[in-house]
Amino acid sequence: MAELFDLAGIFVFALTGALMGVRKRLDVIGMAVLAEITALGGGIMRDLVLNVSPVAFQSLGYVLVPVAATAVVFFWHPHVTRVMPVILVLDAAGLGLFCAVGTVKALEYGLSPLHATLLGATTAVGGGILRDLLAGEIPTLLYDRQLYAVPALVGSAAMAGMWWAGLHGWPAALGAAVLAFGLRLAAMRLNWRAPLARGVGE
Repeated sequence: MAELFDLAGIFVFALTGALMGVRKRLDVIGMAVLAEITALGGGIMRDLVLNVSPVAFQSLGYVLVPVAATAVVFFWHPHVTRVMPVILVLDAAGLGLFCAVGTVKALEYGLSPLHATLLGATTAVGGGILRDLLAGEIPTLLYDRQLYAVPALVGSAAMAGMWWAGLHGWPAALGAAVLAFGLRLAAMRLNWRAPLARGVGE
């Protein structure tokens, strides 16, 4: 279950990286680099903390999925009139999937619910931060007008709570992912702003 969610999160986050490349007018190689970094950054950080081999190197599929996502964006993006809204929605979906699967993996490796929650949130935000830095954007975690880390923390905490209550299957992980996704979309819709970002760009 965790592996499937991981692949889905990698694909969705890779789409956002490739689309950011489109927004920055990069060539297909630049798009692919951003896609790989975005999709794998958070997962590799998580697995290094868990002291396991990074998932990207366990299977060629974890490397090829971002390449496939880049191909999708390369042929699809001429038909997208406004790239940034698509990036934000896909980013919210990737955030939800990664915070859920990151928490599950941490719990499976024996971390406490608190540590698993923090690691799940780190998994969710890590790739996005690397993408924004490489693309010359202000890192989303601190300065995005919409809260980013809070939905990840809430989704991860929900996953840890359901695990503690005995709900270990994919419905629990999907529920946590949808919760984080919904909060992220609500933050964008209502223009919530992180406390550290107040006053930035105003």
